[in-house]
Amino acid sequence: MGYYLGSRALPMDRPWKTETAQYPANWLRLSSTADRAAIGVTWGADEGTWDQRFYWGVDNPKQLDDATDEDGNTTTGLKTQWKATQNQIAGTLIAPSDWRIIKAKETSTNIPSVWKTYRAAVRTSCNTRQTEIDACTTVEALKELLFGSATITRQQTDADGNGVVEPDTIVDDDANEVANPVAGEPVMETVANPNIATAWPTEPS
Repeated sequence: MGYYLGSRALPMDRPWKTETAQYPANWLRLSSTADRAAIGVTWGADEGTWDQRFYWGVDNPKQLDDATDEDGNTTTGLKTQWKATQNQIAGTLIAPSDWRIIKAKETSTNIPSVWKTYRAAVRTSCNTRQTEIDACTTVEALKELLFGSATITRQQTDADGNGVVEPDTIVDDDANEVANPVAGEPVMETVANPNIATAWPTEPS
């Protein structure tokens, strides 16, 4: 929600201007309804924002899978696009160590094992990430896979999978049992996000 002048969203606590006048940063807060109406300022919901890599607009996701129409024309979906991106990333990770491979071949020496392991790990991670992309069934899941936070906060669960909540009583510093002021509220924990893609390996130092 916010103030608009026509289709233009007006910033709060920042000066702004029209073609005929300038307004100080506090004008929207101090002005009356009549003041705002006089120049055409209205209050309403903004159009929202969306990630243009995955959506055409608010609640309008792009095509997830490749699709071929009746004329044989194929439209590339997000999965194919992002799998290609993984190949590009893998290439940028491996390329800086290509000279080590060339040197070893030209001088008939061994490639350092740490670099052989790293380069192989990059390729493995790339393949795994592409498999994870293929497994996504929604655009939202694909976006979370590739750009989700490393950790998430969620309610703890017990051995039976039930959500853990704060107990009715707790023991205070004097070892007395007292009422818990947050009784019944969920007990939260921060854990690694299980829905993000396999990490790329770290380059040897």
